[in-house]
Amino acid sequence: MYTSISASQWGSPTASRRALLIHGLTMSSQSWEGVAQLLAAEGFFVVAPNLLGHAWRRSTDYRMSTLAEDLRPYFVMDTSYDVIIGHSLGGAVTLSLLPFLPKTKETTIILLDPAVELTEETAGKSENWFLKEIANVRTADEHMAENPAWSRGDSVLRALGVSMCDRTVVKGIFEHNRSWSFSSLFKNIPPHVKITVLASDPKLGAICHLEHIPCNVARLNAKVFIGIGHCIQYERLDVIMDEIPLPRAKL
Repeated sequence: MYTSISASQWGSPTASRRALLIHGLTMSSQSWEGVAQLLAAEGFFVVAPNLLGHAWRRSTDYRMSTLAEDLRPYFVMDTSYDVIIGHSLGGAVTLSLLPFLPKTKETTIILLDPAVELTEETAGKSENWFLKEIANVRTADEHMAENPAWSRGDSVLRALGVSMCDRTVVKGIFEHNRSWSFSSLFKNIPPHVKITVLASDPKLGAICHLEHIPCNVARLNAKVFIGIGHCIQYERLDVIMDEIPLPRAKL
């Protein structure tokens, strides 16, 4: 893995399959290490951009459409991906990328507890929680104490992501996306794209609920995982990899 100003990459650029990973709020491209390593072992070239406002990237515009437009260079010259995974904020950004996808490439999209709908009350609570996280950056040990299923590596990378973000970004994300509603984007799924939503346990901090996902939309599936918290990629890599259409041994 090597890191540039705006992205981390794993695997060989000449690999026959490609994956794009979009992180969540106050996280970073490095937060995908666990998933990316597994994908690279399966023969993928993996790219994980740093969203605007993260990993010290700065902007004055944090609208969801702007976050998505910033990623357009990853689709130049009809660059395509077999798999796109988005977590939390990155889930809403991923839905905003649908118009950028090549028109014929079969693409599997996996959204991990995506932030597609937030009430004003929930958005306010979330904003305050993130502001407190930034004001008092927790150590890896503190993350592990609160989240026993997280590895030390994931906990270190979680702390790193928070340390490379600041309060102006958090405030901008929430201020520029009021009212927070992006579930309508599910209705624009192209015929060559399949989307699976993996939602966390409502009792363990899930922000995506089944009522946020439209019913009777072709090529859209949703699952809820009881006992798994918001950061699914830190707790159950297997449920993510099971959604990727590859002949592979079980983890």
